Amino acid sequence: PFSKIFNNPKQRSYCFLHLYIKTHQKLLTIQLIEDCKKGKPQALRKLFESYSGYMFRVCLRYMKNTEDAEDMLSQGFSKVFQNLTKLEYRDEISLKAWIKKAMIFECLMHLRKQHNFIMMSENEIEDAVYTDEIIEGFEANYIFTEIANLPVGYRTVLNLYCIEGYKHQEIAEILNIKENTSRSQLNKAKKLLKERLAANNKKDERKRF
Repeated sequence: PFSKIFNNPKQRSYCFLHLYIKTHQKLLTIQLIEDCKKGKPQALRKLFESYSGYMFRVCLRYMKNTEDAEDMLSQGFSKVFQNLTKLEYRDEISLKAWIKKAMIFECLMHLRKQHNFIMMSENEIEDAVYTDEIIEGFEANYIFTEIANLPVGYRTVLNLYCIEGYKHQEIAEILNIKENTSRSQLNKAKKLLKERLAANNKKDERKRF
């Protein structure tokens, strides 16, 4: 089949090499997971080192400061290691998503225990105007910096909806709030975020002159 698709011998060689590397990497990851399930320290450390950098940034989006994010990272991986026996490995993408979900859950449970969610009252919910405007014209570092500085309720719903891809119904169940409250939090978060980005943009323009 490959000879029909790729007439050039170099193309066929590259294709075979690419498939070999992908297959070899998958087998190595499968072996790593199996060793982790057996509790082998080296395997657990390697799994942590492979994903800790990305997962720390995920935790930081919810926890705001590095100390709390590090605590959530540690607790999250502790839960990951405990539940590895339940994992049915399919591919690296699904593994990363599974670990990420555990980190987010740990962050949200911590926030709920700390009673840090500041949601709107029923009157504010009724008065809220639902919009789906997209923030444009700003660099990613500006946006993520300002997201981190949003009130925790706004920040959490915005992260779950816009970045993680959760639906309002799912967010409401996770945070134990009403679905309309989730929508309102997102609307208010977007409005406040745009106001702060615009204010920072004006400051930068004044500095140039």
